[in-house]
Amino acid sequence: MTHLTRHDAPLAVQPTDGLTYNPNQPLYWDEAALQKELDRSFELCHSCRMCFKYCQSFPTLFAAVDRYGDVRALPAAVTRQVVDECCQCKLCYTQCPYTDKEGHEFRLDFPRLLQRAKAVWRRREGIPWRDRLLADPDRLGRMGCRTAALTNWANRLRPARVVMEAVGGIHRDKLLPTFAATTFAEHFRSLTGGAEETPDGDHKVVLFATCFVTYNNPGIGRAALEVLRHNRCRVACPQVSCCGMPALDAGDVALAQAKARCNVRSLLPWVRQGYRIAVVNPTCSLMMREEYPLLLDDPADPELAAAASEVAQAVRDLSEYLWELKQAGLFAEDFKSSPGGTLAYHAPCHLRMQNIGFRGRDLLRRIPAVKPRAVTECCGHDGTWAMKKEYFPLALRQGEKAFAGMREAQAEVWVSDCPLAAIQFRQACGVEVLHPVEVLARAYRSDGFSTPVQPPEKTS
Repeated sequence: MTHLTRHDAPLAVQPTDGLTYNPNQPLYWDEAALQKELDRSFELCHSCRMCFKYCQSFPTLFAAVDRYGDVRALPAAVTRQVVDECCQCKLCYTQCPYTDKEGHEFRLDFPRLLQRAKAVWRRREGIPWRDRLLADPDRLGRMGCRTAALTNWANRLRPARVVMEAVGGIHRDKLLPTFAATTFAEHFRSLTGGAEETPDGDHKVVLFATCFVTYNNPGIGRAALEVLRHNRCRVACPQVSCCGMPALDAGDVALAQAKARCNVRSLLPWVRQGYRIAVVNPTCSLMMREEYPLLLDDPADPELAAAASEVAQAVRDLSEYLWELKQAGLFAEDFKSSPGGTLAYHAPCHLRMQNIGFRGRDLLRRIPAVKPRAVTECCGHDGTWAMKKEYFPLALRQGEKAFAGMREAQAEVWVSDCPLAAIQFRQACGVEVLHPVEVLARAYRSDGFSTPVQPPEKTS
């Protein structure tokens, strides 16, 4: 009697009975079910090869299948390498013809599948110390801001960085974010006398500053607040947590769910009062829109699941929110200065994933004499991935097309909606990169840029 092995059985490309992207289902954590979907998806991707130009996961996968002849013959170490080399930029999903969003029966979601694989393995093996540390920016931010001067000095000190690399696995050459002595939350409370919202304004909006802006670059938050208030917004900043994407990337689904629950419960009362949620970082708005309804889709708590969907529907990228004001005829265009000429504008991967257009670029076009030139390549930073010792060189290599595109614009001002992309460009190109809202805030001021804007002539 002949016994079929896993390699002998026909390989399905239709969804298997192991398909799920919902971590609240027991099937999600079943390793045999996971393997069925890895086999199926790897076979589909190998036969298609459309995504060869994206992250290193695809060249690694295609070369391995070519070598071993069958995706089911891949050694476990190769599968692990494919998963680990995915930086979760999600560009492959935006191009894939086999996804739910395209209405295709194959229901392929390569980034979520690899995220699931990492989560399953981390639950079995434990989460490494470095990944546990990076998974919670709130904890890091609170610690770093308490001793900002000392921490920032140590992060620039070569011997300290060598030790950090040896002990923590953070590459010694990686440019790290600085910590702020005064967080954005503290700045906001100082302006409002401790209140959670500004006292006036016609358009109700929650500013979700994100953990990076709160702890590392409050200047972006101050610019956002300035622009929103200039546009007659009543701005709320309730206490919230990190969006949870770093935890999800680390395979710590439980922590990601905890962050999501905290934020949904904090934001829901504002949403029910008619507030939109303007999010500074596209990674965070993507997380809240796409992942919260899935992370909290638990049959044991249907009310929380409904609340997650309600909050997700109110989420906007910050530039998207301002563009909605523009479309409603409510966006102020009383600019008093202009950077003039060409701006190099980088469209982050997680903004493209949301399929909302390049609203930061579109807003910049409203400033007189500004001509943004868009660059749509991945910069390679992708959350904490570029910080890791083993991926730092790969991250820079992955960003080469983006670096070249920004340089080719020959612009004095570089702009990106992603604050972490700004760090990557400064690392690779030595150029400071602004968020679109920082450019808008400066353009509203007469001393913001060197080129003055003449007010339109009044017609009699």
